[in-house]
Order: sequence, then C-alpha cells, then structure tokens
Amino acid sequence: MVDDKEKNMKCLTFFLMLPETVKNRSKKSSKKANTSSSSSNSSKLPPVCYEIITLKTKKKKMAADIFPRKKPANSSSTSIQQYHQQNLSNNNLIPAPNWQGLYPTIRERNAVMFNNDLMADVHFVVGPPGGTQRLPGHKYVLAVGSSVFHAMFYGELAEDKDEIRIPDVEPAAFLAMLKYIYCDEIDLAADTVLATLYAAKKYIVPHLARACVNFLETSLSAKNACVLLSQSCLFEEPDLTQRCWEVIDAQAELALKSEGFCDIDFQTLESILRRETLNAKEIVVFEAALNWAEVECQRQDLALSIENKRKVLGKALYLIRIPTMALDDFANGAAQSGVLTLNETNDIFLWYTAAKKPELQFVSKARKGLVPQRCHRFQSCAYRSNQWRYRGRCDSIQFAVDKRVFIAGFGLYGSSCGSAEYSAKIELKRQGVVLGQNLSKYFSDGSSNTFPVWFEYPVQIEPDTFYTASVILDGNELSYFGQEGMTEVQCGKVTVQFQCSSDSTNGTGVQGGQIPELIFYA
Repeated sequence: MVDDKEKNMKCLTFFLMLPETVKNRSKKSSKKANTSSSSSNSSKLPPVCYEIITLKTKKKKMAADIFPRKKPANSSSTSIQQYHQQNLSNNNLIPAPNWQGLYPTIRERNAVMFNNDLMADVHFVVGPPGGTQRLPGHKYVLAVGSSVFHAMFYGELAEDKDEIRIPDVEPAAFLAMLKYIYCDEIDLAADTVLATLYAAKKYIVPHLARACVNFLETSLSAKNACVLLSQSCLFEEPDLTQRCWEVIDAQAELALKSEGFCDIDFQTLESILRRETLNAKEIVVFEAALNWAEVECQRQDLALSIENKRKVLGKALYLIRIPTMALDDFANGAAQSGVLTLNETNDIFLWYTAAKKPELQFVSKARKGLVPQRCHRFQSCAYRSNQWRYRGRCDSIQFAVDKRVFIAGFGLYGSSCGSAEYSAKIELKRQGVVLGQNLSKYFSDGSSNTFPVWFEYPVQIEPDTFYTASVILDGNELSYFGQEGMTEVQCGKVTVQFQCSSDSTNGTGVQGGQIPELIFYA
C-alpha cells in the first residue's frame, strides 16, 4: 500500500511537472510545453493582440461597437473571461487537474474549450495565403452548433481530416463564430462584422447571422450605406438592403460624398445612378461618379486620364441626368470636366436653350426625389399686439417618433403685421449632442402660414428616443404663435410625441408657441 501511494504521488508530481519536463526534450515538444506553461501563468502575462484582417471593401470602421460586454457577475464568469482572452490569443492548454469542477454549467465548461488545443480533434487553417491562422476545434461541439460542420464531420460524405483549410474566411471572423458556438456569446466588432456575417452564412449559423444584420442596421449611416448596400445584395439580406436604400435616398448627398461610395462595385454604382428617389442635386451625382471612376482606374491599374475615367464608367455615364442640372451647374461643372465629348456638350447646351431639342443618350427627366412630410402639432394659431416677441431668446420643443425618420427641417411662423424677413438658427440635439444645425433666412408674407427652414442635410432620427428641436429667430418682434398643442400626432405611418424642453426660454411648449411643424422623410 505504501508503495502504491508513493507511486501515485510520483505520477501526480510528474503530471504537474510535465510542461517543464517536456520543455527540455525537443524543439517540437518545447513549443507545446511553452504554450502550457504560459497558460498556467496567464495572470502574469501581458495581453496578447492578434491580427485582424478586414474585408477588401472596408477601409474604416463603419460603426461604434453596439454590443458592450457585461461585467462578470461572479468569480466563475471572471475566470471564463480570462480563459477566453488567453485562448483567443494563444491556443493555451489547461494543465490544472480537475478544472471541470471549477465550472457549474456545461456552457461554462464548453466555453473553456473555445480556441483551446486541449482534446482538439481537428484544426482549421483559416485565412488567405500569407495571413493564415491555425485554430483548434472539437468536432462534437462544432457539429452541435452548425449543420455544415455536422455534415462535414458526421455526414455520409464526411472526411476524416486532421486539418482543414478555409482560405475564404478571415481568422477574426472565424473566431467570432467559434466563440458563439462554444460560449453562446455574440461578440461583434465594427471592422469585422461583415466578415463574420459571411462566416455565419457559409456555415449556416442563423442566429449569429441575424445578430450581424441587426448590428449593421443599427450602425448604418450615410457614410457606409453604399458599401453595405453592395454587401447586403451579396448576402441576400432584403431587410438590410431596404434600410440601405432608405438612408441613401434621404441622405443622398452625404452618401455620394462619402469615401465608401468609391468602394462599391460597378453593379451597385449603376443601381444608385438609376435610383428615381435619390434626393440629391444632379451635379452632386455627376461629381460622385467621377470620384468613383478615379478610384476604379487605380483598382484596374489604369492611368488617371479623362479617357480612362470615361472608359470605366461605360454606359453608366448616361444614367446621370445631366440635362436636368441647373444651367450654371452644367456650364461650370459637367461641361468643363472633359468627360463629355464636344458633340454631347453642344447637344446639351441646345437642350437648355433651343426650341427644337436634340435627341440625347442621357436621361433627360428629373428624378422624383422624396416628398417631405409635415407633422403639424397645433390645432390653431393666433397673434396679439404684444406677442410673439423674440429678442434673441430660444424656442424649443422635445419630440420622439415610433419609426426611424429623417428630419429635413422645421416649419416656422412669420410676422403677424405685414411681410418681413427672418434670420433663423435651427438646431437638432440628442442628449445635449448637436446632430444638425443651420443658419438661414426666410421671407414671411404676413399670413398665418408656416415657412420651411431646412438643415443642410437631413438628420437621421431613431425611434423611441427624445430629441430637442430649437430655433433662435431674429426679425419682426410680432409674429403668429400656435395654440391648442397636441402631445401626440399621427402623421402618415409615423406617430410623433411632444414634450416641453428645458432649453426653451421664450415660452414655447407643448400647448403653444413656435416650431409648429417638423418636416421629415419617412
């Protein structure tokens, strides 16, 4: 019995000392021992970063991280997060005996296996040549999480390979998918979410794919809408495609001027140039197309010449509605760009001026654009001999909508004693952050009508959040003002709620005052 006990103690000692013993045997086994040793001393090591390879169409982050990590509720979850971090970086082994007893649930125990060589029965070489990463996997866990992996490992045509190469998926995206499968956690980042969506689609992990789409919809803006439009068509995500079009239509000039517009493919370029509801001046569309052509020449290793720009644009050039431009825009812009031939330039000038207009290859009918909707919050208006006075004070109101809209401007009252000109500084804020502002003038004809004042670009408004609309007017001191205000107004399919704003220093509130209308696209 004593001999058996001593023998067991020696075996236990050998097991605990195994990393250091194997460390001295050979270079190959030394590498594994160092990995094991680094795991046991992970608390002393600095965090290790891994390289993230982004999609070719992505140059910058598209959105802020909208899935913040929650703080661990107990020490057990803290340990799991530590294992996640070291496994994410190092593929560490877990040398401690009875580690299974540290975690009360199967989810937590599976999470320890995430990106861990311990008991791994398959390895993936992920990424394109020159940027690969070797990642361990466990067939049973993977098969439970994905029907593709199930067919790969347990189907009728399953192949018994120890190493599988996946050159079309990026390592960071594959790791994000594995983390979901092993840990039941969704960890998305703005610069890898498209690649993660591709991986989730390829391996049929629908809940992760849906989370990626939700992430993209939430982070969607005019800056990335064109790139996401091309990707959403590739991934066959109609809801995301529709959201992209909503942003591109309403904030067309911002979208066309963004860097992301130059990264789209030719098919997406054509679809945007054909868009009937594009809410932009045609000169902006023309300049955006030339910017895209310049970048496309670089992609095709062509010299940056006018001839090559026209060559890469091809027939898409005729989708630009040049004859619908303002004459000044055409004369000072398109006509002097060099992209048009002399005959085309001459014919378009004749189109503007001649009674008998020549035939053109260009579309000559103006785009319809978007029709703005007006939400009027007062049931009546009035004026008195001593009201409504301004003197530099602020009129302000808070509002919230139940659907995403784009605020284009405000409708304002004017003078109650004859025609007058007003200077208006309008502003739109959310939780104190200015989202849009503009300083412009409008002419009041003395009637009780409202007069539109526009932002430079429409501002995207998210549902179920209160925003603050403000205006400071300078002009005739006596003007109309609203009465019998409503706290809730149904405008088409959009419901708007109003409440008083602490920024209002001139008497405007829910029941009466200025800012009678919100002008928006929906």
